Amino acid sequence: MSRQPSSTFDDKERWSDEESAVAPPPDASSNALRARLAKPKLRLRPSGTIGTGIPELELSRQNHRTLERTNSVSFLSRPAQVAPSARLPVDFRTLSIQVTETQRGEPRALKGKKNIAELSSLEWHTLPSEEVCLRLGVAPEIGHDGALAARRLAKNGPNAISPPPRNLAKKIFFYVFGGFGSLLIGASLICFISWRPLGDPHPAASNLALAVVLLVVVAIQAVFNAWQDFSTGRVLASISGLLPSDVLVKREGSIIKVPAADLVAGDIISIVLGCKVPADVRILECSSDLQFDRSILTGESAAISGTVNDTNENFVRLSIQQTDDHHADEHFTQLEAKNIALQGTLCTSGSGTGVCVELGDSTVFGRIAQAATRERPQKTTLEVEILRFVIIIASLAFAVAVLIVVLWAAWLRRDHPGFISVPALLIDCVSVAFIPEGLPVSVTLSLTVIAAKMQRKNILCKSLSTVESLGCVSVICSDKTGTLTQNRMTVVNVAIGAASFTTTEVSDMLDDKGAGTVFSALASVAALCNDASFAGAGDEKHGPERAVNGDATDTGLLRFADRYEAIEALRHCWREVGKISFNSKNKFAIKLLQLANRGPIDVPQPISDADRFVAEEDKLLLVKGAPDILMARCSFYVTLDGTTALLDDAARAAITATQTTFASQGQRVLLLAKKIIRVIDLSEQALHDKPEDAIMALNTDLTIVGLCALVDPPREDTKETVRICRRAGIRFMMVTGDFALTAEEIAKQCGIITTPISSIKHLSDLPRDTPLDEISAFDPDLAETNGPTSLVLSGPEIMAMTESQWKHTLTFDEVVFARTSPNQKLQIVRAFQDAGCTVAVTGDGVNDAPALKQADIGVAVAGGSEVAMEAADLILLDQFSAIVVGIESGRLCFENLRKTLLYLLPAGSFSELMPVLMNVIFGLPQALSNLQMVLICVGTDVLPAMSLVFEHPEADLLLRRPRNPKTEHLVDLRVILQAYTIGVIESLCAFVGAFYFGFARSGIPFSKLWLQYGGYDVDPDLLASATNRSQTIYFFSLIVMQFFNLLSTRTRRLSIITQNPFSRNTGNFYLFPAMAISLCVGIFFAYIPAIQRVFLTAQIPAYMFFVPLGYGVGLLLLDESRKFWVRTHPKSFLAWIAW
Repeated sequence: MSRQPSSTFDDKERWSDEESAVAPPPDASSNALRARLAKPKLRLRPSGTIGTGIPELELSRQNHRTLERTNSVSFLSRPAQVAPSARLPVDFRTLSIQVTETQRGEPRALKGKKNIAELSSLEWHTLPSEEVCLRLGVAPEIGHDGALAARRLAKNGPNAISPPPRNLAKKIFFYVFGGFGSLLIGASLICFISWRPLGDPHPAASNLALAVVLLVVVAIQAVFNAWQDFSTGRVLASISGLLPSDVLVKREGSIIKVPAADLVAGDIISIVLGCKVPADVRILECSSDLQFDRSILTGESAAISGTVNDTNENFVRLSIQQTDDHHADEHFTQLEAKNIALQGTLCTSGSGTGVCVELGDSTVFGRIAQAATRERPQKTTLEVEILRFVIIIASLAFAVAVLIVVLWAAWLRRDHPGFISVPALLIDCVSVAFIPEGLPVSVTLSLTVIAAKMQRKNILCKSLSTVESLGCVSVICSDKTGTLTQNRMTVVNVAIGAASFTTTEVSDMLDDKGAGTVFSALASVAALCNDASFAGAGDEKHGPERAVNGDATDTGLLRFADRYEAIEALRHCWREVGKISFNSKNKFAIKLLQLANRGPIDVPQPISDADRFVAEEDKLLLVKGAPDILMARCSFYVTLDGTTALLDDAARAAITATQTTFASQGQRVLLLAKKIIRVIDLSEQALHDKPEDAIMALNTDLTIVGLCALVDPPREDTKETVRICRRAGIRFMMVTGDFALTAEEIAKQCGIITTPISSIKHLSDLPRDTPLDEISAFDPDLAETNGPTSLVLSGPEIMAMTESQWKHTLTFDEVVFARTSPNQKLQIVRAFQDAGCTVAVTGDGVNDAPALKQADIGVAVAGGSEVAMEAADLILLDQFSAIVVGIESGRLCFENLRKTLLYLLPAGSFSELMPVLMNVIFGLPQALSNLQMVLICVGTDVLPAMSLVFEHPEADLLLRRPRNPKTEHLVDLRVILQAYTIGVIESLCAFVGAFYFGFARSGIPFSKLWLQYGGYDVDPDLLASATNRSQTIYFFSLIVMQFFNLLSTRTRRLSIITQNPFSRNTGNFYLFPAMAISLCVGIFFAYIPAIQRVFLTAQIPAYMFFVPLGYGVGLLLLDESRKFWVRTHPKSFLAWIAW
């Protein structure tokens, strides 16, 4: 059940009879609620006017954007993205921050214009905040009580978008005619025509049987496609259940987490940086820098500011456009109200509080989603490559069919008119044009099986194509905090001036009258200039066990402050007037506070007597951020005895040295500062009109209170993960916003940098003006010979790099990029992609999202920012080491698909073509009937081919270098050469069996068949019986020899003894059951009399099963010899042409 659109909530809905049982009478409740709302407890912070808003956009039939979003995707340089139209829930509509996107396909007008037009009548944005809360029956300082929320949820349903129409007719059409369906149906029609009327007056039952078998194949393929579509849709739909989508909601006065689907009208929710807005929310309170990315709705990439006050009389604007048929057509064009946070948009900066006014289908997103039509997902890169291969094989088969028709028309029809009839000619053309039908089934099954295996390992693939794409990753660019590290920041050291202390020493010195006061002031700044908060008002837990809502850094600072200060009492003394939240560009956060309640003391921390703070007039500015950024804004510092001293060059150098010492130990260093803002220094009007500009103007002449050094230790599995990736030929880079020395130390701990400190290069070591053609590209062979090279760069250095230095950078084995902005992370990814690398990016933060989207494979860590998880293609639900499983699975998927093709081609293509050509060119009886060709492709070969999907990885799979998708295709000349070499051997052995044991031993020497073209001087009944027997011998010869081909193609280089099929670690227990079923299928069609008459088969003696067995053993030994030579002579010609 989902919510239906409704423009307002009337009194009858808000105050139902059921609710009146626990609610006061209407008049009393209204008066009480109005009284509560009239109190000054609802404090609206000044809001900014940042950004220019969204320009009016005419969404006509020619230029409007639909809700569909996609990337410009190529196989080599873009991520394998899930098409947003592929039935993804709203939780995973891929968004971008500062990433340019392109439109796909022809735009289409929206349906359901009446539903969208109702948006213009909404008035939530024009009403005063008090009136909004009154209509929704909620007090913003308390929120709903649990019972009321439960009743509203039961009445109105979950906060969810109704799924799109299933469009079954269109799906069924593609199930039947998609892929090989149309080809098979066409072939079946030809067979029906060959049976009758072309076969009259003596229609061949075998032609009818072939037509029916082809239709059965179409039906089986359609059923499999439907099942695969259903299972894939089910996996994708389960994403929202596997990933956290909780919302911070105020219920009964406490902040709690509830699922987004359980929100009800009137819920008071918190909006923080990086969260996705779960409903249409009227903003009640916000920071001056609150901004939203509305590109999912408008297509505009510019962030839109959020405000408390009404900014426009229109909730949305509808334009009237004249269409071609001269009818007025309404289109949704613009979302104008900035005091409404719209569902599905992303908070890209700042924070705020709001009340849910529209939910589910009645939100702007829900209305448009219901009105917009949806397209089929685009083909994945793997599907395109499979299609390319099929087209090549089909083209060759078509060329052979044309050759047969030309030979028949120009030669056989004239010189040997009774040899091949028109129906037989058509059947021959169908036979040679038949493509191995096990291929598409095996491809889909392989991707599905490996994706399921990865999900069991806590890796979530948003699309099946992502599975294979991981196999060719050659560079991993990983974020540090929360990805390589535990994202559990803990303050371990502090510094007052140039004096540093551990937190244990701080605890011991708190009783010291001088130093204790300074440490208390530092803890107070850490608590007040902080967006984190302890969860639950009644939580009695203390210390690390107490739950905190906030990011890792703020959480670490809050826990540090909680050791030395009463956080709730301290925050109660101060009221926030304005703030600028931390972002990756400024690298600092500011809060402007005013004394609200003095409490038991006259002036609370971090104010000291020396500050001469006037409680009724002055304000307090608190700043935290990167020392290298804030140091230039500071003029004073607090000494250990509590006095304030001038920040001269010597003091600045001493504090910088302390910071460097902390950073060199892998600690993240934050500078905490304060400033007293006198009443004459701040204009209240400027603070109201342009709060961000006003606050930024105050951010000078700061007083350094101290430094806090936080440590975020690497995950336990990080070092081993990096080692395995590097052993697999993948370069592992760190891209972080942290300080260079901190990043370098963590990189050493993780194994990303393995060279001595003296060998690490920096920007000054890179030539600026070397001609680009003189700089060699990265050579993995040279890296193995000379050892790894390391480089550490910072964001400011990246801005000054020349093109020559960039090219030099891309040749290093180990690179740490520190102090990078989101745009620089994006620049780094593009640089590696332009150099021909397949790049995977791992991250968990909002600032990682642009790089995650740009990468060929974006890998997010669950529990991080929702923006990052939405931008990623792959999500690690548990441990970072799971990425190794993903890389191995991607390579295994590619290898197993190659093995499947190598198994199918010899018998399913080449060995079926040879009997037809020998029949047409040399006049021999056809050694394999057309029906038996079909049976091999769709009966006896399918299950063994599918069993290869379950092969375990070879021992050296993660010792090989990643494949280059530009040069290494799924099927290349080496694979074709290997397959057709096996095909030639199988065909020759099968021909020997057919013509010696089938014809010669029946009294028909080979000389009576060669070049006779139907004029055989043999008894017709004897010839027919011998032909059926020889065709059955050929049929079983291929079946049995394919078993040994199956065993040989299990490995590329390893021996069957090493990759033992019976071993628990390397065995494939699907192989031998698949062989047995394949053999039983052949016996079924050869030994049942009723089937024999239709399929023209015959019983053969038991020893005829052992003859091809000997052939197969010889084939296996021959391939084992080839593998042995390749292993022992890796530089030989045979090794070069080996697949």
